[in-house]
Amino acid sequence: MVVRTVTFDSYSTLLDVDAVEAALADHVERPRAISRHWRSRSLMYTMVANEIDAYDTFYAFNRAALEHALDARGIELPETDREEILSTYHDLRVFDDVQSGLERLTDAGYDVYVVSNGNPEMLASLVDTAGIEAYVEETISADEIGVYKPNAEIYRHAAARTGTPIRDVVHVSAGFFDVLGAQHAGMTGAWLNRNGAPWDSFAGEPDLEIGAIPELLDHLEAE
Repeated sequence: MVVRTVTFDSYSTLLDVDAVEAALADHVERPRAISRHWRSRSLMYTMVANEIDAYDTFYAFNRAALEHALDARGIELPETDREEILSTYHDLRVFDDVQSGLERLTDAGYDVYVVSNGNPEMLASLVDTAGIEAYVEETISADEIGVYKPNAEIYRHAAARTGTPIRDVVHVSAGFFDVLGAQHAGMTGAWLNRNGAPWDSFAGEPDLEIGAIPELLDHLEAE
């Protein structure tokens, strides 16, 4: 393995999805519980869609998941309020270690890409909000092939788009399912574990574990 390319997940890896709680708090009680319901349902929809050929954009699934989280608690909000909450996904806070970590990697000669379930419009907002356009070669969306992570096809598609043999790609994600998906497809899977959480070990271990993005270069240089 000669690592040339590093791909990153977007939500929960580069951008803090917990920031949607602030938007929810302006409209509902217990915003944290609703935020977690919303996020978990959204991910569930993508995985189910993979299995039953029911692809739609991530933004559409995100809208449906938010509506389910509100409906489950009997909360009625005007459509304008729901759209305002949903739009926070275009303006999420970037984690503090992102810019310094990506800068280290690009300065060392690695090509950096974002591989995400988010549709292209969401990813354009991500790069702009995060201020990482100087470090990211391109964003690669599940929308390009109509398949969501952790299906192996999205990782194979990403490797082809980068022009890198899949075995020479390291994929970094805070989501265990994303790491496992990348490994299953043939990438090196790096788990970004900022909070010291336990790993979901039912299907193997990550190839690498880091607590912050700047640590990744140290691991790659040690190989």
